[in-house]
Amino acid sequence: MSTPAKAPVLLVHGLWLHASSWQPWIVHLARSGYAATAPGWPNEPATVQEARANPSAVAGYGIDAVVEHYASIIATMPAKPIVIGHSFGGLVAQRLLGQDLAAAAVGLDAAPIKGVLSLPVSSLRVASIALRDPRNRGRAVSLTREQFRYGFGNAVSQAESDQLFDEWAAPSPGRPLFEAAFSAFSPKSPTTIATRNSGRGPLLLTAGGRDHTVPASISHATKKLYRHSPAVTDIIDFPGRGHSLGIDSGWTEVADAVTGWLAKQGR
Repeated sequence: MSTPAKAPVLLVHGLWLHASSWQPWIVHLARSGYAATAPGWPNEPATVQEARANPSAVAGYGIDAVVEHYASIIATMPAKPIVIGHSFGGLVAQRLLGQDLAAAAVGLDAAPIKGVLSLPVSSLRVASIALRDPRNRGRAVSLTREQFRYGFGNAVSQAESDQLFDEWAAPSPGRPLFEAAFSAFSPKSPTTIATRNSGRGPLLLTAGGRDHTVPASISHATKKLYRHSPAVTDIIDFPGRGHSLGIDSGWTEVADAVTGWLAKQGR
């Protein structure tokens, strides 16, 4: 009897990284039998260099537009994919799972969904890069090397943080940060997730213990919001890891944890 084919994997990056940052994961997942793709956000240029040269290409896109973009990609796939997202990509993965468009989802230090009310100071400091100027709602926002070090690379060496910045950092739309910041005041916030969906596929969240952008408390608060659903919702803590946990020198630890969890879910 032949072994059933595994579901395809859709990789969704978050703010301030380019889709090419997933390339090592694509290779790694292939070794475990998964066919993975990492299409960029709407209108994202093909390379980091092009994205930096033309930041306005991604300006103005909000969470709904990003979700619709990936939903349209899923519609062309042969089966419901496993969606793995980082940061705001993790929020997008949860939206797609809640809408029954994904077979399973993984949120690597996922951005806070509606209902997560307490944001640590470090998270607010990172978000303020965009929020300090209301005009950034319609603009693309870039990080400096120092801002990347604080928001992503604080748990690795300065040299490694700089290398990650040079290789994969890219401008991103500021709108998602405004949408997340004001979600408590918006009944139809795009950060709203169908957390009570009892028929959805399994969900895995991760919590980086040294993450400044999405501290572990946010990931654990997110998990609590799923308490009314009997569907699988798990969380894995990575105590010494920062927001770069999916791209830095320890990324294979995270990838192996994800594939191990997927195997336990029969995915």
